[in-house]
Amino acid sequence: MNTTSVLYRDTFTMALVKNLIVVLIWLVLTYINCTLAATFFRHQTFYADPRYILFIHMVINDGIQLTVTFALFILSYIFYKINVSLCCFFVLVAVFTTRNTPVSLAGMAIERYIAICKPLHYSQICTVKRTYAVIGLIWFICVAPDITDLFVTLATEPISFFQHNSVFCLRESVFKDPILAQKRKAFDIIYFSCVFLTLVFTYLKILFAARALSTADTSAQKARNTILLHGVQLAMCLLSYISPSVEIVLHVIFPGRILEIRFANYLIVYILPRFLSPIIYGARDKKFKKYLRMDALRCSCKYKGKPVVPLNKDRM
Repeated sequence: MNTTSVLYRDTFTMALVKNLIVVLIWLVLTYINCTLAATFFRHQTFYADPRYILFIHMVINDGIQLTVTFALFILSYIFYKINVSLCCFFVLVAVFTTRNTPVSLAGMAIERYIAICKPLHYSQICTVKRTYAVIGLIWFICVAPDITDLFVTLATEPISFFQHNSVFCLRESVFKDPILAQKRKAFDIIYFSCVFLTLVFTYLKILFAARALSTADTSAQKARNTILLHGVQLAMCLLSYISPSVEIVLHVIFPGRILEIRFANYLIVYILPRFLSPIIYGARDKKFKKYLRMDALRCSCKYKGKPVVPLNKDRM
């Protein structure tokens, strides 16, 4: 059956405006993420804390995901179509890092649950070595199901498909087997069901612990609010899996606005959730905020030629 594909392109002015918005957002988020990462790596006090190790892992993951989707967005306007091999690389990295975020949220929620509900066993359970092992497990869980898409495509498509063909870079453009689409849906349901149940379980456990503790101890209440923010972040991540269906519905309601719908979808689904990690830890966490201020003070004093007075390295 022959199908006619419709080529949607923005006007020059609209394309320029959209790209300027995306570049500015990328620069702001990259600056924030680099600042958070620099603060973590400058202070050894964070190296022995599983909470901050998991946090900086997610910051780096979000930075990679943001950069890859940004590159794809810009390339789609400059070249429109790119080589299949290059597209495979971009798509797989974007998929791995996108799937990594909710699984990392589950790991961070479990760490808070152990810290609040099992404080006497925390130092034995949550060691630095085990934290890095958990990060390795997270990457294995995120990479293993989706790397099979590449193996299946290599087995079913000729080498010329990867070497000589150019496509508009979408996952469906390079991994075209219908079975792969069904597999992706199944894994999406499994992943997010597990993460959702994990967040609900840890939130309820910490909620009950907060009620049992004295009002003077606010650590459980802060952990509960952190888990709640993780839930909001997870809900935003879920949008990436229902956004194709939402795009179809909106295209029916607003015909001729597919480019605006896709741009809004890109900002809401892939950009907005990346603002939450800096808010959860950079703005709310007292210990991390203290060292952020100390680094900011050090930088300002360097420009003014004044000595820096170090802060006390007390724990939160």
